[in-house]
Amino acid sequence: MSRQAGAGLPTNIVVFERGWLSSNNILFIGAEETALVDTGYATHAEQTLALVESTLGTRLLDRILNTHLHSDHCGGNAALQQRYPALRTDIPPGEAPLVERWDEEHLSFRATGQICPQFHFTGLLQPGKECMLGDRPWQVHSAPGHDPHSIILFDPVSRTLISADALWENGFGIAFPELAGEPSFEDVAATLDRIEALAPSQVIPGHGRVFGEVSSALATARRRLDGLQRDPVKHARHAIKVLMKFKLLEVQSIAIDDWEAWLRGASYLGVIRSRFFPDLELRQLADDILAELVLAGAAAVDTSSIRNI
Repeated sequence: MSRQAGAGLPTNIVVFERGWLSSNNILFIGAEETALVDTGYATHAEQTLALVESTLGTRLLDRILNTHLHSDHCGGNAALQQRYPALRTDIPPGEAPLVERWDEEHLSFRATGQICPQFHFTGLLQPGKECMLGDRPWQVHSAPGHDPHSIILFDPVSRTLISADALWENGFGIAFPELAGEPSFEDVAATLDRIEALAPSQVIPGHGRVFGEVSSALATARRRLDGLQRDPVKHARHAIKVLMKFKLLEVQSIAIDDWEAWLRGASYLGVIRSRFFPDLELRQLADDILAELVLAGAAAVDTSSIRNI
């Protein structure tokens, strides 16, 4: 984890660059209000609280905003709401009814085998509107592709973009709807076009460092998208690998029996397998991908457990 400020960013923004289990957190310290964009994964909630408190000092956190409702972006919501009872929480509108009734069958957490403590929301981030962050109006833009309900935030004064998982320095997040049979590669392309039209001078991504080489990042993302469109099976296999690695990052070490139970319980893995690998059993597919992680030095397996490396 590292803190980033300056480097072309507005002076009242602090970026907490996290690892790949937790999204980056963007803290705004305005004259009238403090706000945090994205809150990381649940297992890092104590660290998220400590980062916010150490930066704000005696001030309270007034508001949190989520770019989208994947567990690595909203997993700290509940802990922050408990710490700051008056905290306001804004989310994109697409899954608001699911959060309101806490529909774990249709929110992504259970299907991906991840955790997210229940939280509530008080407002919506409507695309086409503005929201005040750090005493400035930031534009809210729709950014489907990685997630159909994701938004990005843009400050036209400093030309700073909070891109979430729509654009990283070396790509973008998995196109999850595509894996479930809902075409979204075209949405990814449209979102990249929208980002290019905004012409940001620096980007705060959902993962990785703040960067200013936006044209290069867009070119890299488009090359990657072109490759995924040509080989959707490769995209599907990569998605399973990412979900497996995410679980290992979360637990660090897991007994073989518990690993197999997780594979069976994460229904999204079964959905991907049935669409893209119908001739393979899930256990065999997972074993093959786990072997790739071991070969890459990203995991280790012994007779009783699997470990993250």
